[in-house]
Amino acid sequence: MEVEEVDSKDRIKVALIPAYEPDDKLIPLVDNLKKNNYQVVVVDDGSGKDYQHIFNKCKTKVITYPENQGKGHALKEGLKYIKDTYDAYYIVTMDSDGQHTIEDADKLINYLKKHPRTLVLGSRKRGKNTPLRSFLGNSITRFVYSLVTYRDIYDTQTGLRAFTESLVPYMLEVDGERFEYEMNVLLNATRNNVKIKELTIQTIYIDNNSGSHFNAFKDSFKIYKEILKFSLSSLSCFFLDYVLFVLFNLLTNNIIVSNIIARIISASTNYGLNRSLVFKSTKKVKSSLLQYSLLAIIILILNTALVTTLSLVMSKYIAKIITEITIFLFSWFIQKNIIFKKEG
Repeated sequence: MEVEEVDSKDRIKVALIPAYEPDDKLIPLVDNLKKNNYQVVVVDDGSGKDYQHIFNKCKTKVITYPENQGKGHALKEGLKYIKDTYDAYYIVTMDSDGQHTIEDADKLINYLKKHPRTLVLGSRKRGKNTPLRSFLGNSITRFVYSLVTYRDIYDTQTGLRAFTESLVPYMLEVDGERFEYEMNVLLNATRNNVKIKELTIQTIYIDNNSGSHFNAFKDSFKIYKEILKFSLSSLSCFFLDYVLFVLFNLLTNNIIVSNIIARIISASTNYGLNRSLVFKSTKKVKSSLLQYSLLAIIILILNTALVTTLSLVMSKYIAKIITEITIFLFSWFIQKNIIFKKEG
């Protein structure tokens, strides 16, 4: 049974709205939020002078800068301002295109009143009116997120999120300046012991979500680049391991000896690549190397046992490929969440 947390602080409600080239829907959104006792902070993410009249009509705090920096950057700029301006608060991040309702924002905040150290997500359910781009994008990110964290989140791309001042330091430390930032917040939550809760909200897509500035190719690459880098690192070391395995097996005709030698060389290469290029870990080499060595020993035992067993019923070279694929996700999870976990 979940124990309810006690929220002893008298918090105000703050709505944070990043906006890039918004239309007139932003104006009534801000007005309605103010009527419902929200402090509203809008971040003009380099929209330019053609959109200045819209921000002027909002009659609220508007943070502006000349060049477009991306949604992640805009959210961080807003968080810095809120952190410096208020003491105790609930923050609700909302999109500027009118897809989020005040009723749903209040719904997330009401949950926070009992669970103030939680990141609450407004989860949209797929329906017949869901644009194909949104459906495919969220399906892919949901799959990737589940793959690398072993946690299930239905709507990884929702812009309606709520949290208290306790999570602001974490939010400001997460990497990413554009759309990848919101995904990185979720990916890093596991490593930083951040609780996540999804609450169902209304699903509203206006004009088939035409107002979105999401670039399907460029922004998707940014979202998935960490796992892509890990995959490339693992793939290159797999080829090195496989070539060495074949070479030493031809020389010794001994599967176990060949596999051990190949694993030692490829694992050493993989450690260096993952520490410096993939996870960019600041953890001391001594600590991470010790942990990685232990993981390598465990993987070596599992790897050798599996490849030897499979070789009894199939080609040993095919058995080697199946073994490497099987161990890939296990290795990713341990390295990301334990060995190269970001400190601080």
